[in-house]
Amino acid sequence: MVQGEQQDKVIGIIDYGMGNLRSVYNAFRSLDANVEIITIPEQFNSVTHIVLPGVGSFAKAMENLEERNLIEPIISFVKSGKPMLGICLGMQLLATRGFEPYEKSGLGLIEGNVIKMNFDGVRIPHVGWNALELITDHLLFQGIRKHVDFYFVHSYFFDVKNEQDILAYSEYGSRFPSVVYKDNVTGMQFHPEKSQKHGLRILNNFVSS
Repeated sequence: MVQGEQQDKVIGIIDYGMGNLRSVYNAFRSLDANVEIITIPEQFNSVTHIVLPGVGSFAKAMENLEERNLIEPIISFVKSGKPMLGICLGMQLLATRGFEPYEKSGLGLIEGNVIKMNFDGVRIPHVGWNALELITDHLLFQGIRKHVDFYFVHSYFFDVKNEQDILAYSEYGSRFPSVVYKDNVTGMQFHPEKSQKHGLRILNNFVSS
């Protein structure tokens, strides 16, 4: 539960018309976090953290962000040093570019490309529970033991350019980056809002960041 100084934090969830916004909102509210749905650029001024959720196509998502004039406010918010979390498609949008269903530039906050999973012997999309192999300690995973499973739904993955920007891997036919981070930006391929108590612990840790 959010307590003490965390009550001064305001979590802005970016609404760009793609996917799982309501379930992410409800997860933060279950922690008693202060939450605001961001639909216009001016709202970035009233929040302390931002979350970019999403389910769907990389190209369509970027086009929606462009149409709603939300790209520059996201980048400016990150440059200010405030925390940002990308979830599922929201993680992928942090990349330099994506290829779903055609090539499109991403936010460029973490270098790499989002490409289709093409792993032998497994069904695509990847749907279900998988563990994380954490490479290093991180605030968002404090209080979470190793080998805990989280819930994934995706057909593309973030092929990260720089190893130092990968916080965790997961295994599904092949090893792929499942958590990325750079400075104040973190992205998760899985859905913490659908991953029961361990997912909620991650979201609570994010509010604390």
